[in-house]
Amino acid sequence: MSAVISPTQRQLTPESVAAVLRERFGRTAVHCGALSGGTFAAVWRATLDDGTEAVVKIGPPPGVPLLRYERGVIAAEARYYRLAGAAGGVPVPPVLDADDEVVVVGLLPGRPLTEQPEDRKAEDSVRRELGAALRRLHTVTGTRFGYDGDGRAGGETWPEAFVAMTADLLADARDWGVALPVPGERIMAAFERHSGALAEVREPVLVHFDLWDGNVLCDAGRLTGLVDGERYFWGDPLYDLVSPAIGRRMEEEPGHPVLLGYHGPAPRAFTAAERARLMMYRIQFYLLLLTEMPSRAMTGEVARERREWVTPLLLADLRDLG
Repeated sequence: MSAVISPTQRQLTPESVAAVLRERFGRTAVHCGALSGGTFAAVWRATLDDGTEAVVKIGPPPGVPLLRYERGVIAAEARYYRLAGAAGGVPVPPVLDADDEVVVVGLLPGRPLTEQPEDRKAEDSVRRELGAALRRLHTVTGTRFGYDGDGRAGGETWPEAFVAMTADLLADARDWGVALPVPGERIMAAFERHSGALAEVREPVLVHFDLWDGNVLCDAGRLTGLVDGERYFWGDPLYDLVSPAIGRRMEEEPGHPVLLGYHGPAPRAFTAAERARLMMYRIQFYLLLLTEMPSRAMTGEVARERREWVTPLLLADLRDLG
């Protein structure tokens, strides 16, 4: 099966990437090569003439339709790295250059967890370090919930922001003709019934959101980087327990290494409200996985496989949320 090429990813050459670096930032690249992974931006590795190894992320071509939260996400990624880096102890790349369409960062050592040889002990060690890094990341706080930047969903309270973020996804699903497994009204009604659980979150915390194994870099059983932070928002730190355990429920795995790294060796008892929030976050996450498919040109067998994988997970959380 051939790889899906997303319309949001620019088709570039080494020469065109070098030209971007030269014309936008006055940088000279002596070598450029495409990197794999991701479906939104074009990502390239570049060696600069001063010996710096860099990663160049270039946003979508002008005029390509985007989901509502994706507006301005390239600039958001640079903001995330600067915010996370200021926390101390969070391995993120240094921002070398950035504007609204391009971000250039230093290359971190290591490869994604998805590319590591199977070694349970090494993987668990990396995940424990991930939990500890998340604990430090979540010391960074903001002044408003939701996404930053003009025209992106947010609010003065977490229930307001979370509902606005979900409403935008449902509007995107309608715009793109995505057939959801349940009506959006049912999802919103469930979230409204559990608004009290959302209201327990009083402080906007920096949330990476997208820490699946492809965005967790490691080397020799050690965590070396948390990358692709363009989807970050200000919200509930519990949300960062969703993507490191996609398809599972972190709250039902008290010995999960991410939890051990975050909270220490003592088992973490989740309250009923926290369990409800985690179910809501997973529902929203699964909603995104379904909604983004047309914008990424995921059709046919690829789309069918994702729907068949995501739909029962979404329905199970919605059922158990009640």
